[in-house]
Amino acid sequence: MMNMYDIKGKIAIVTGGGGVLGGSISKSLIQAGAKVVVLDIRQENVDRKVDELIKMGGEAIGFVSNVLDVEEMKITRDKITNSWGKIDILINAAGGNLPGATLREDQDVFDMKIEDFEKVTNLNLNGTVYPCLVFGEVMAKQGEGSIINVSSMATLSAITRVPGYSVAKSGIDIFTKWMAMELGTKFGEKVRVNAIAPGFFIGDQNRKVLINEDGSYTERSKKVLARTPMKRFGDITELNGIVQFLCSGASSFITGTVIPVDGGFSSFSGV
Repeated sequence: MMNMYDIKGKIAIVTGGGGVLGGSISKSLIQAGAKVVVLDIRQENVDRKVDELIKMGGEAIGFVSNVLDVEEMKITRDKITNSWGKIDILINAAGGNLPGATLREDQDVFDMKIEDFEKVTNLNLNGTVYPCLVFGEVMAKQGEGSIINVSSMATLSAITRVPGYSVAKSGIDIFTKWMAMELGTKFGEKVRVNAIAPGFFIGDQNRKVLINEDGSYTERSKKVLARTPMKRFGDITELNGIVQFLCSGASSFITGTVIPVDGGFSSFSGV
């Protein structure tokens, strides 16, 4: 009997593939037997990750590609299809908050710099929309493919200090549902679009607001953990299982969903 979770030989594009989230997902896809295309805005990140994936025994290629540059991505798309013939999976892992778009504790929203708001909303919203349009077109023509976007706990209720990130990720939620409807109704049931909504993971971008210099938790961390039934932060690798599930035939009747991976944060009122 064929393993319904099998993704061996599938061609998977990971935007932001040289980063922490995209890099972790790329490694898990290689371990599952997929062929991975690493896209990142920095050449050194691309080279390092592709080299790592190949040393794991996998098949990987990489390209410097800006998720906000549609014409550049179209050129990259043609290179991928010329090399490997098709695109089965798109993981939109590029994104993240920017320091200038995070309000300090002594600031309010009227202190926010508009240019920083625009940068973070552009990266996190259009930086997913544009790859969906460019690479999703290949899937539409094939009549098959799985797109996975990355949402956030910042869409479920107001989280202090991150207005731009919250707005952008909320846009990801409805775009995921809209794109699932559009592709499913016009290009067939096998073209699916879903999103994962990570809970709280300690990474380079949020370490300073979650961890004090002495290694102890900040007040923000304590508030997060008080709302998390599992009483801990997630490990980045704990996102890999849901990603593989959504890439595989095991999720063949799932599209237009936003699935929390959050230790129960989204289900708990805190009371």
